[in-house]
Amino acid sequence: MLSAKGLFQEILDSDDSFQLFCSIAAGGESQGGWENGRIAALVPDGLRDLAPKIARHGADEDKHGRIFLALLRNRGLEPVEIPPSTDYTMLLERRGIGLAHDRLRAAEPLTERDIITYLTHSRVTEQRAADQMAMLTGHFGEHPQIGRAVRVICRDEENHLAYCHEELLRLAALGHGRRIQAALRHSALAEIAVYRDVSLAVMDRIGRILGWPRPKAAVLAAGIRAMHGYERAGGWRRMVSLRMPERRDALGGPAPRTVGLA
Repeated sequence: MLSAKGLFQEILDSDDSFQLFCSIAAGGESQGGWENGRIAALVPDGLRDLAPKIARHGADEDKHGRIFLALLRNRGLEPVEIPPSTDYTMLLERRGIGLAHDRLRAAEPLTERDIITYLTHSRVTEQRAADQMAMLTGHFGEHPQIGRAVRVICRDEENHLAYCHEELLRLAALGHGRRIQAALRHSALAEIAVYRDVSLAVMDRIGRILGWPRPKAAVLAAGIRAMHGYERAGGWRRMVSLRMPERRDALGGPAPRTVGLA
C-alpha cells in the first residue's frame, strides 16, 4: 500500500531523487525570500508597521533555502536545475497570483491593494506549506538526517500562517473584508490547480529517477488528481477562512538564530 511516509522514504533513500527534491524546495524558498524582501522595501507609508514583519518573513524563507542546500551538502550533493514544470512560484505568477516580479523590481511604492494581494496570496500558499511540513514533521521529525530541519521549517510556517490570519483580519476590520475574501477565493482556486500540476510533474520526475513501474506511477497520478478533485469540490475553503490565531504577533521581533542548519 502506498503512503506519504513510504514515498518520501524512497525519495530520501536515493541521492538523485533527494537532490531533485531539495533543489526544488531550495529554489522556491529562496524565491520567496526575494519577493518578501522587495515587498518589505516597497510597503506604502500607511502600512509601514508591516515592513519589519514582511522582512522577517523573507528572512525565514531565505533561511529555509539555506537549510535545504545544507541538507544537500551534508550528503556531498550539489543543487540541480529546476525543471520549469516543477516551479511552483513561477507557475503561480503566470496565473496572476501574487504580485508580479516586474512590479517588485520597480522602485515605485506598493499600494494598500497590493499589500492585500500579497497577504491573501501568502495566506493560501502558507497553508499549503504548513500542511506539508506538518506531515513531514509527523513522519520524519525525529529522523537523524532531516528531523531538525523539518521541525524548524514547520515552526516557521506555522508562524507565517498565524501572521497572515492576524494581518488580514486587521485589514478586514478596516473595511477591506469583501476584497480580501474575493482575493482569497481567487488565489485558492488557482493554487490548487498549480499544486496539482506541480505535484504531477515532480512525481513524474521522481518516478523516472527511481524506476517506478507504470502501475505505481499511474496510481500516484490518480491520487494527485483525486486530491485536486476534493479540493476543487470544497477542500479549498480551508485555505480562505480567517480566524484570530492563538500565536499573536508571530513575526514580531528579530528572527531567532538557527545554529547548525543554515
